[in-house]
Order: sequence, then structure tokens, then C-alpha cells
Amino acid sequence: MKKIVIAIDYHPTSEKVAETGYKLAKKLGAQVCLLHVIADTRYYGMEHRTFLGYEGYNYPVNPEMDSQIENVAKDFLVKAALHLDNKVATKIKKGETAPCILEYANEWQADLIVMGTHSHSVLEKLFMGTEATKVLEKTQIPVFMVPVKK
Repeated sequence: MKKIVIAIDYHPTSEKVAETGYKLAKKLGAQVCLLHVIADTRYYGMEHRTFLGYEGYNYPVNPEMDSQIENVAKDFLVKAALHLDNKVATKIKKGETAPCILEYANEWQADLIVMGTHSHSVLEKLFMGTEATKVLEKTQIPVFMVPVKK
């Protein structure tokens, strides 16, 4: 395994996903790319504690300002990458989360996709599925799932 894509979002559990994926990559001597998909702008205004060295939740974001959202995403990924190692690559994609993860993993010729398993309600899983499930259903690249449920 030479290339590992680690998909992270704006939830604090991304810290565990990123650190676990990075440790695995270091053991394998693989390159790492942190991937963030801009899909649902409602997450950009949430308030969370600082994680992965990112404190960007301290200011409000107007969801209608696409360039501002992209700047927030870039800031998030830069801080997250520096939290792990200054040699970690980053990538932002826009669109539906699962298809963007799969598209970029193929584009970058990744050998492994690392992502977390957020805990959702049974009803939410039933009606909407999860991004992890959507990736698993369509991938041709192995996926390493990091459980983040407490």
C-alpha cells in the first residue's frame, strides 16, 4: 500500500479517524491525503471544541458564500495536515460525499480509503443510509473503517 486517502469531515470524531489512518499509513510507509468533501453547508456553522488543531468554529459562516465555505475547508485541512505531519497532502472536493470520496480515491490511485463510522439513529440509517455504507457498496478500493462511537 503506497497511497491512503483519509476522508474527514467537521465532526470532532475526525481527529480519531485522521490519527488512526495516519498511524496505519506510517506503519505501511504510505503517502497520505486528507480529503474533505464540501457537501452540506449546514455543518460549517456548527460549534465544536478545537480538534486537529482547528479552531475555525469561532466565527459564523454564511452558507450562501461558496468562496468563504471553501476558505474554511482549506483552513481546516491545512490545520489538520499540520496536526499530523507537514508532508500530508490535502484535497477538497465538492458534491455528494460518497461519490466524491470514491472519485478522488480512484483519481489519486489510492490503495486504501480510511473513514469513520458515525453513529446515526436507526431511523436515519433506514431512510438515508450512511456515507460509509454508500462508499462500501460502490468501492473497488479497500476501505478501513474507524469506529468512532463512544
